[in-house]
Amino acid sequence: MKIIDPTTPIWQLTVAEFLEVSKNFNAEKKYEYGLKGLAKILGCSRSKASKVKSSGILDKAIIQKGNIIIIDKDKALELFGKNS
Repeated sequence: MKIIDPTTPIWQLTVAEFLEVSKNFNAEKKYEYGLKGLAKILGCSRSKASKVKSSGILDKAIIQKGNIIIIDKDKALELFGKNS
């Protein structure tokens, strides 16, 4: 890995250097929010996501405070894989 000077203008970077720098900005989100986010993770409808959440399978991956639901993607997929 080549160390890139932070003061280097973008137009002076090679394609490889630019891709290396941009990897840090395009990192995938670790969390999803709400039933819509859970449905997106599991690839199902919101109603099915609600049933899965209510079943308790994903309790260790979900933090809920009132109406706000935060889901840890990696943990949810791991738990869902173990229990399905």
